[in-house]
Amino acid sequence: METVEFIRVLDQQGRSLAAAAGEAGPDAKVPTCPDWQVRDLLRHTGTVHRWATSFVAEGRTAPYPPDGHPDLDGGELLDWFRTGHRRLVDALAAAPADVECWHFLPAPSPLVFWARRQAHETAVHRADAESARGTAPEETAAALPVGFAADGIDELLRGFHARPKSRVRTEAPRALRVRATDADDAVWTVRLSAEPPVTERGGEGDADCEVSGPAALLYLSLWNRLPYPAVEGDASLARLWRERSAVT
Repeated sequence: METVEFIRVLDQQGRSLAAAAGEAGPDAKVPTCPDWQVRDLLRHTGTVHRWATSFVAEGRTAPYPPDGHPDLDGGELLDWFRTGHRRLVDALAAAPADVECWHFLPAPSPLVFWARRQAHETAVHRADAESARGTAPEETAAALPVGFAADGIDELLRGFHARPKSRVRTEAPRALRVRATDADDAVWTVRLSAEPPVTERGGEGDADCEVSGPAALLYLSLWNRLPYPAVEGDASLARLWRERSAVT
């Protein structure tokens, strides 16, 4: 996907997140994140948006932690979220293609990284907001472009879980296959061992377990927002992913 496409999805998903959160109300529970209410979701996502904006807009070249969550609630919190989301979209749209700033996963450029990462951050949390107002995650998934969902699977498997901090590990070597059934070239083989996972594009060789389904459903299931559409083989590997794959 091109940077402009990620920015467009980020814009759409943030607007939809705010609308769902406003309808649900700040006290509503978030079924896909059981420890959260909607106010927690808005504070978290809005803080991440401002943190990301600072790197792109200010050209920060070193990491720093996000600011604390705001002491806001109700309509003021929702307005704060909308303002931060708008600033992020505008900063990404205005940034030069060669902007230099810190980023934490491999990418063709810092701008591509931040546009991609924030689009996926916001899409997953949009699903959380929708769940709080009673929309089934399956319905939310249906609105996600297939190519975008497949890209999000790739970012999760080959980006986040290629890092040393991934906890998805096995004592003996195992292979988990992930297959999006409605997208071209959307198969991954995750090699598990006592070391960080190594993910390859493609489905060559045997796998101990395969999880599969439409890209958008698979995307949200790998982010632990939905059950797996389908599991074949050793289901303990699918359970291992569910138990160990949370990204912090």
